[in-house]
Amino acid sequence: MILGLLAVIFAAVFLTVFILAKQKKVFINKWFVNEENSTIGVDVSAYQADIDMNVLKAQNIEFIYIKATEGSTHKDSRFAENWKNAEEAGLPSGAYHFFSYDSEGKTQAENFIEQVGPDLKGRLLPVVDVEYYGDKEENPPEKEDVVRELRAYVERIEQEYGVKPMIYTRSDVYDKYLKGEFDEYRKWMSSLYTPLSWNYRDDWYIWQYLNRGELKGYSGGETYIDLNVLNKTKKLEDLLVN
Repeated sequence: MILGLLAVIFAAVFLTVFILAKQKKVFINKWFVNEENSTIGVDVSAYQADIDMNVLKAQNIEFIYIKATEGSTHKDSRFAENWKNAEEAGLPSGAYHFFSYDSEGKTQAENFIEQVGPDLKGRLLPVVDVEYYGDKEENPPEKEDVVRELRAYVERIEQEYGVKPMIYTRSDVYDKYLKGEFDEYRKWMSSLYTPLSWNYRDDWYIWQYLNRGELKGYSGGETYIDLNVLNKTKKLEDLLVN
């Protein structure tokens, strides 16, 4: 009797949490990531303002991705400082570009190259962030246009650095634009409210599991920092540019 009642209560609680997670009202991913026994990293931009890379590293942060550019003209104001400080702290680091649906892929790649410079040796693979912004989720761009311009972007990056960039995205954007088109590129997947395995089955290298992380070592107006975990079947060394 008691065991049956407890089972009903447990099922009701689980169902409630599941529904709230699907509605993006609770964060449950930390229950599914063993942070002490995983390779954890962060991604940052000017929003985190002054960042002490040594303090981040001391909190078991093992890699960092730094925003470099967005679209064809925007350059992150903190990139150069973060890029230099990460290297000096011995924190494996890579640069990422936020992809715009509103400008040409090749000019976006040139913006990234101008900001980051010609040499990525010893750094993590460059990343292109492909997601919805503004009203794009309600008014999604045509697949043909996205594939064409994103291909122009990644091909220019590969031409410059001799490596294929990694693609950051989320499962719905992946299904709509990337699946079957960019399968040869490593994936960094975002799933913030539910475990990645609940909505994505293909290969991945990094999972962004939380955008509400709170660490010491940054002092901008942004309270939170994004947390990421490396796939346990992968090695961070696999992402280094030789």
